[in-house]
Amino acid sequence: MKNGAGVFVFVCLCIVLLCSLAWFGLDTIGLKGITEEGGITKGLDLVGGSSIVYQAETEEGTDLDMTEMATAMNTVVTMLRQRLDTLGYTEATVAMVGTDRVRVEIPGIDNPEEAVQKLGSTAKLQFVDSNGKVVLEGADIKKAQAAYGQISENGADEHYVSLELNSEAIEKFADATEEMAKLQSSGKNYISITLDGEAISSPSVSERIYSESCVISGSYDAADSQWLASIISAGQMPLVLRDIELRSVGPTLGMQALETSLIAGVIGIILVIIFMILVYRLLGVISSIALVAYMGIFGLLLVLFNVNLSLPGIAGIILTIGMAVDSNVIIFERIKEELSIGKSIRASVKSGFDRAFAAILDANVTTIIAAVVLMIFGSGTVQGFAITLFIGVIVSLFMTLVITKVLLNAVVGMNVKNIWLFAAKLKKHDA
Repeated sequence: MKNGAGVFVFVCLCIVLLCSLAWFGLDTIGLKGITEEGGITKGLDLVGGSSIVYQAETEEGTDLDMTEMATAMNTVVTMLRQRLDTLGYTEATVAMVGTDRVRVEIPGIDNPEEAVQKLGSTAKLQFVDSNGKVVLEGADIKKAQAAYGQISENGADEHYVSLELNSEAIEKFADATEEMAKLQSSGKNYISITLDGEAISSPSVSERIYSESCVISGSYDAADSQWLASIISAGQMPLVLRDIELRSVGPTLGMQALETSLIAGVIGIILVIIFMILVYRLLGVISSIALVAYMGIFGLLLVLFNVNLSLPGIAGIILTIGMAVDSNVIIFERIKEELSIGKSIRASVKSGFDRAFAAILDANVTTIIAAVVLMIFGSGTVQGFAITLFIGVIVSLFMTLVITKVLLNAVVGMNVKNIWLFAAKLKKHDA
């Protein structure tokens, strides 16, 4: 009995510590709490941000009909969306305005000019040598990827960008690097990567490169290499984009409404806890403790993984809270059925988990598959919903199959014998 009570108290103390860590953070390790500034990243609909409107223009001498223009605009939207997702702005929105404009909204950046800088230029990507000659266009780059490791045999590990060229670009890149390598003594042996004619990086060239792959290295950190790779990966836009409107956007929900929503959420959880205790008694108490643990773990993961939280993301959290409670209900009903036919509490708890396991696993795995598909093929707020849904289902499974089970086994270890506490009663058998 002492062992069971000790385990129960220990688990409860761990849950309290976990919730405190999620709520208040820990300064000594640089962990922000969910209530602190910089704790949870909020989406545009919660905290506002910046809005940019781009005007799409064809290059001089190029004429596109309506079908070609629509196809080009769809490509522009896709490329902008890809760039935003790569830079971590999964809650940003990209939408066409009319037939030749694109609106981009990025949360958490109050200065629109800063938003443009972070997004990068949206016009033509070119590789230009020190003589001003265009060596490669964006369309010549097949793939660009940030990486970390050794570039040379005896070199130290460093961040760099790996490039893969199209077959048509290999020869002309080889000629250009050979020409630049000859200028090494003059210090003009570089090829600049430019956007809108402005150099964003100017790596030096030391030898002729005749290969479909090469690397760009320098004093890069992880963020620099990722940013450069994302800009190059976007390639050359099919249209030239010019920003014609920059403005700050206020939150559509607002902090006051957000606080009201949180209060409503807490009230709803309290009502669920009261319902579970009234219906399932001791089992309801265990479920409520596990639900508190669920919220603590979820809050901690939101901070650790820097999840960009918006209204669709909150919807994903609420959905998984319902799934977590539902899983406990399935287990508790199985336990009640076992107790009602006269099995011991220990045997009923074991059998209840065994019988409910398949149903719980099936429901959660199918949801995980749906969340993964949405994360892979979705974008923007859809991807934000998918991320919170995925995290929530994983935490829900842990809460149900680990925390709830440990607490129930601890109660069994206390030698509780009154099945009324488990909301069960023996079935009457006919004589």
